[in-house]
Amino acid sequence: MTEGRDEAALRGRVLALPSIEEAGPEPRSFEEEDREHHRLVALLAREGLLRHVVPAAQGGAAESPSNVAVCAIREALAYRSGMADVAFVMQGLGSAAITQRGDREQRDAYLPRVARGELIAAIALTEPGAGSDLTAIATRARREGDLYLLDGEKTLISNAGLAGLYTLFARTSGDPRRGLTAFIVEPGDAGLIVKERLLGLAPHPIGSLSLRGCRVPASRRIGEEGEGFDVAVKVLDFYRPTVGAAAVGIARRALDETILHLRSRRQFGAPLADLGGLKGMVAEMATSIEAAALLVERAAAAIDAGGTRTARESAMAKYMATETAQKVVDHAVQMRGGMGVIRGSVVERLYREVRALRIYEGASEVQKNIIAREILRDGGRT
Repeated sequence: MTEGRDEAALRGRVLALPSIEEAGPEPRSFEEEDREHHRLVALLAREGLLRHVVPAAQGGAAESPSNVAVCAIREALAYRSGMADVAFVMQGLGSAAITQRGDREQRDAYLPRVARGELIAAIALTEPGAGSDLTAIATRARREGDLYLLDGEKTLISNAGLAGLYTLFARTSGDPRRGLTAFIVEPGDAGLIVKERLLGLAPHPIGSLSLRGCRVPASRRIGEEGEGFDVAVKVLDFYRPTVGAAAVGIARRALDETILHLRSRRQFGAPLADLGGLKGMVAEMATSIEAAALLVERAAAAIDAGGTRTARESAMAKYMATETAQKVVDHAVQMRGGMGVIRGSVVERLYREVRALRIYEGASEVQKNIIAREILRDGGRT
């Protein structure tokens, strides 16, 4: 399997953008985070990259979003800037439920503005008691005439406080799977409160939401009542390989920084690049990155081909790529020596950026469970 010319050109164009990292030192306050996020969303829109997360009918680059294209963009953005990658993917994650199951009025009202960067998007799934287990979502939605009243708590919500659009999942009945429903929630809806902003290892806007009788028009329900579980699973299944792509981008940057360092630094009278032990680490890093990239490529191609059973490929790609990236970045820090743990170095930043990828869209342990489930059911061949 080889990458198409279009995706290679797309990746190359993103890598060549001069202004991705121009903001200088990374944000150190919520206000700086917000300004940088707005700058990056505007840049991504101006370069036409956000068109890849919405359908052509609403201003997108293709009839429907291409997983291969989104992976190419995420790999290149993550190589340059973790914040740029988050800004890009959240426009997709936050609007994907509308793309997949929204009616024409909803798609036309929100998706063009997402593509133009006029509307920052967010997805509100995670709760204090519900992470990877969607059946544990406790937020309630009760219908009263033409409104739904939502009550509950959401946490670890990327773009909380910045978003003009939240696709939010709440329970309309007690059935663990058939009781979830998706809604479009706007920041001006009465009863929606941005409870707090949170500080992560690497800067990106994230926080908690509180809903207290939040009034949402019934016209902003996405699909029918009880379809929310299936909608959420499809959204996560589509974006899971792209997490792997971002991890590959981070790993490639760490390897390139390592090569530069080993070529220029001398120890014990010789360049570090001449030391046999370090050569072995470089070989391991490079080989594992290529293996992870191939798994990501395979999963993305299977999704774009319309495969109905892509869970195993997606889980393998996400698991392998994120675990590999963590190891590669750790090696990069180790070979940099003391400067590798000093704030401001590229590898130190990568060390903080890569860690969350092993958790988002299902932690590595969840991915292993998915892989094992699929293999035990269907056999060992992929």
